[in-house]
Amino acid sequence: MNICLFRPEEIAKPLDIKDERAVHLLKILHKGEGDSFAAGIIGGKAGRATITRLDLHEEKSADGRKSFKKGFISFDFVGESDGKPLYPLKMIVGFPRPIQLKRLLRDMAGLGVCEIHLTATELGEKSYLKSDLATSDSGYGMLLEGCEQAASTHIPKLFMHDSLAKCLDFLETEASSASGKFLKAALDNVGASESLVSFMDRACAGQNTGLEALAAIGSERGWTEGERKLLEERGYSRLCMGSRVLRTETAATVAASLILGAMGYLN
Repeated sequence: MNICLFRPEEIAKPLDIKDERAVHLLKILHKGEGDSFAAGIIGGKAGRATITRLDLHEEKSADGRKSFKKGFISFDFVGESDGKPLYPLKMIVGFPRPIQLKRLLRDMAGLGVCEIHLTATELGEKSYLKSDLATSDSGYGMLLEGCEQAASTHIPKLFMHDSLAKCLDFLETEASSASGKFLKAALDNVGASESLVSFMDRACAGQNTGLEALAAIGSERGWTEGERKLLEERGYSRLCMGSRVLRTETAATVAASLILGAMGYLN
């Protein structure tokens, strides 16, 4: 945790010592009164918070056998920066295994993609969609962890779709109100027309502003021929990232890094 993130309604309130952020401040960072720490408002400013009061005391259970620590941390927050806004890259990802989904969401948030669209695919395991992690609340928690690692206050939006067709329809509706130029990449190790690197170098040559990117990555068993045809009909170029077969979450991280690098956001 490289930044403590607070909702707007929390930033002016004392922090209960049982809160995981307070535990991190007291037990990991060993902060006390007068000390400062990196903090930010979700969706807003990042800056520094200074602990103005540390109220700690013990209370006993009704039978007197157990003691419980209680208290709160009071702090003042000063915003200093924009909190690292998200980049114009949207990721379409076939539902991975739950353990992979954790890593994927954290890494996507850490890299700063603006939207993640998890979609069912024809070859994907349908039971993954029923996992507790495949809920907006659980997914938000993973995204939050990624932002805390990256010291960013801006959390990517997370969407879930029943099929690739519905996902693409939704994104086209979004794109109809956008003014920028969209780069559409479908990552595939079967029948790719060129590499993602050469595609991005060519697309970004001499143009550093107004570009937005969409990248689609299949689930662990890849795309079907029907899905490949659908992506091509919607304007996605079939691209590769070398000859090695990568896990879904690895492919997503590599693709996002290459795209953001080509767009100039990792300089």
